[in-house]
Amino acid sequence: MPDISVTIGMQQAWLLPAMPVVAFLIISFFRKLLPREGDFLAIIGMLGILLVTLFIIVDFQGFFHDGEFHPGEANVYAFDWVRISADNFLFLIEFSTYIDAISIVMLIAISIVGLMVAIYSTGYMQGEDRYGWYFAVLSLFVAAMLLLVTSGSLVWMYLAWEGVGLASYLLIGHYWERQSAAEAAKKAFITTRVGDVGLLIGIILLWKATGSFDIQTIIAAATSGQIGETYLTVAMLALFAGAVGKSAQFPLHVWLPDAMEGPTPASALIHAATMVVAGVYLIARFSPVYEVVLVARDVILYTGLLTAFLAASMGLVASDIKRVLAFSTISQLGFMFVALGVGAVGAAMFHVLTHAFFKALLFLGSGSVIHATGRQEVEYLGGLRHKQPITAATFIIGSLALAGIPIFAGFWSKDEILHAVSSYASPFVYIVLAGTALLTAIYTTRLVLLTFFGDPRDRSAFDHAHESPSSMTLPLLLLGLLATVSGFFVFDAVGNLFGFSGGIGYLVYLHHPHSFHIDWAFASVATVSSLTGVIIGWVYWHGGAERAIKARTWSPDLHALLVNRYYLDELYQGIINRVVLGLAGIVAWFDKKIVNETGVDGGAQFIGYFGYRLKFLQTGKIPNYALGIAAGILVLSVMVLARA
Repeated sequence: MPDISVTIGMQQAWLLPAMPVVAFLIISFFRKLLPREGDFLAIIGMLGILLVTLFIIVDFQGFFHDGEFHPGEANVYAFDWVRISADNFLFLIEFSTYIDAISIVMLIAISIVGLMVAIYSTGYMQGEDRYGWYFAVLSLFVAAMLLLVTSGSLVWMYLAWEGVGLASYLLIGHYWERQSAAEAAKKAFITTRVGDVGLLIGIILLWKATGSFDIQTIIAAATSGQIGETYLTVAMLALFAGAVGKSAQFPLHVWLPDAMEGPTPASALIHAATMVVAGVYLIARFSPVYEVVLVARDVILYTGLLTAFLAASMGLVASDIKRVLAFSTISQLGFMFVALGVGAVGAAMFHVLTHAFFKALLFLGSGSVIHATGRQEVEYLGGLRHKQPITAATFIIGSLALAGIPIFAGFWSKDEILHAVSSYASPFVYIVLAGTALLTAIYTTRLVLLTFFGDPRDRSAFDHAHESPSSMTLPLLLLGLLATVSGFFVFDAVGNLFGFSGGIGYLVYLHHPHSFHIDWAFASVATVSSLTGVIIGWVYWHGGAERAIKARTWSPDLHALLVNRYYLDELYQGIINRVVLGLAGIVAWFDKKIVNETGVDGGAQFIGYFGYRLKFLQTGKIPNYALGIAAGILVLSVMVLARA
């Protein structure tokens, strides 16, 4: 019997997207013939992904020497997909996969969270219309995401990028009969397309400069100086535009809060753990290039900083439990981009991993609350820890991780980011980011208190509440465990325990591997900041939240500004109504009056009118025709004599 651990490794990474694609096709076409509409096929596909990921990790570990990754060609699989050659011209598109530490981090997050969401969905979506279709699209999304993070070609990465967007559109609009869901799906699709145009332009520019779509070839050419500085800066900013759209960064962040109209498990997978970090993955993948394009890297830094602060401030006043988490996601993505902006790719990917676990936990916990009460506005909740002890306990664990409280996962990854910022960025950046971490702790505490503590504010919702079934609570418990312990992967001893050369610093790095050493003084400052936020949240929102109500009345304009998301949606709508639609009206008038009625119809009408007038020359009288012939001969004779 062959040793499967040998036959499945990094070169078989193509199996990862293939399995959910098969599940998608079978469920799509035969779900009405399958038991439970084929949900078990989606779960089996997720289990297969996790199993193959484990084999890939084992193979990956075997190519570390002296703490560095030296795979040769063992981490690459490729074959020609399109080859056009003529004279000295070659146009080549390969289907290729490429596995390294950045891919491994993404595969761990996608495989674990994907499996948890699939299991959870069997309980949450039970009895829903289009139950089987939901699992089919969920599989399609996972397939596209896996192809995106394993692709070695920019073309295939872009195809997967668009596939992720399509699956996200379908899941956000799953309840398409609700106008709000249909509008949210369109908003997400159109907003992310704006960024995707930039990504496509960047890909074309890089291909034009290097003649290749292979990512590693492009990185080598860019870092060796083969591409002009200005040209390369424009290309990398264009790539970043794609990341801004997909990862909901300012000013294209407006789609993510509305995307909460989709099923909550889909929000946990797509809008917390995987799709929204696709932009982070893209920038991390090209981090060696951004290292030499400092202007673009500064743009990444300050875009992430602004996004993190704005989203955290909006999370302070949001009333929908899922929207609070959506603003939190936008803010935490800002943290990741700040880390990438200072060159700390390891810290960014570490936060990607821990954030995937605790944010998926929080979204699934919110789904448990909605499933039990039928309400998702925190003003109508309260006291649910008595009715939902497992949900409450795991939600609190996720909240502590998000707030950055030791010993939970978010503390370690956020501390790594803050430490990198303090070392490589200005004090201003550090102060704003630390203040954002404080706001995070405040709104997280507010969310926990209003949902699970105090007296019930809607007695009917409270009386109706109950703990969720085991299909939903088991994923909560497993993710709660990961949200607690995954941060310890920062230590070398823990990394060694799992077969790596060390902790996260030995797995993901830009220049050289490094060990993590705790700066207790620095860590204590971050801890005090987070605990201060928790205390502020407790003071303002415990009990009847009297202090928060007074604060709202003290500054109603500020409260309105935050509730209305800095009026950015209104600004965009005004631009669309007055500028875009105005210009579209002018173009439509020009097309109708000048092109259609004058250029196309006018020419035809002129010929028709000319023919109509000419017909009167046909009198049927022979003398008239003879006169015409004589006149013609006379004119021709004059022309001949004039030329002579």
